[in-house]
Amino acid sequence: MKTIIVPTDFSPVATNALHYAIDMAKSIKASLMLLHVYNIPVSYTDVPVVLVSVEEMKKTADEKINELKKEVEHIVSGEVKVYAETRLGNVADELENLCNSINPFAVVMGSKGASGIERMIFGSNTLTAIRHLTWPVICVPPGKTFGSGIKKVGFACDFKNVVESTPVHFIRDLVNEWGAELLVLNVDHKEKHFTPDTPEQSALLHTMLEGARPQYHFIDNEDIEDGINEFAEKNNLDMIITIPKKHKLLEGIFKPSSTKQLVYQSHVPVMCIHE
Repeated sequence: MKTIIVPTDFSPVATNALHYAIDMAKSIKASLMLLHVYNIPVSYTDVPVVLVSVEEMKKTADEKINELKKEVEHIVSGEVKVYAETRLGNVADELENLCNSINPFAVVMGSKGASGIERMIFGSNTLTAIRHLTWPVICVPPGKTFGSGIKKVGFACDFKNVVESTPVHFIRDLVNEWGAELLVLNVDHKEKHFTPDTPEQSALLHTMLEGARPQYHFIDNEDIEDGINEFAEKNNLDMIITIPKKHKLLEGIFKPSSTKQLVYQSHVPVMCIHE
């Protein structure tokens, strides 16, 4: 059975992503695994001092996750199996360990928070997950709901090394599962990235995605992220699929000065999958 992992720190941005995951789980008949990772607060004076006991932190974490599990079970009314777990450690490491053990359909996380501190803490965990996990990570913007489902999916592609880099089976299965339209998006400006290999690569991709009946859209914009976001909003896309390493979206994603980030800018959920 498919499982969707939902990491939570109980913040509003995490709670919104959880509600998105609940509706997605219902639509694809998946189970939900709620995960809360906690750390022991330490005061760094001349000698590090643990401020709260491990037992006390575990007790508080378990109480919170069990309360959330009950709330989710009430919402799903038996339609979806709900599991919950707390772990002591680093969010990215524990999330990866859990993914290794249950092989999830996807990890669903909030992409940013309304407050600066929420964006800094939970947002950084989301970006770390995108960077390290080999499983799909769905980043849900604040206030975004699953609504009536996924009807239009945009796949950002640069038509380079498509056979080696495109997780075709996953994209095709995903689109067919939801009965969604697949729109392949290529962003370029004055054909700067057009090469003699481009026609062959686009033909290969079309053959690989044939079962998903892809449509192609060539977007003229100097900035890839801006081009994708503008198209997504004008065409009411329900999800954007991107391959972060391929589009180099992570190169500047951890720089404080980097503002043009697809994950942070988008008002549409972004699914990050690796090559």
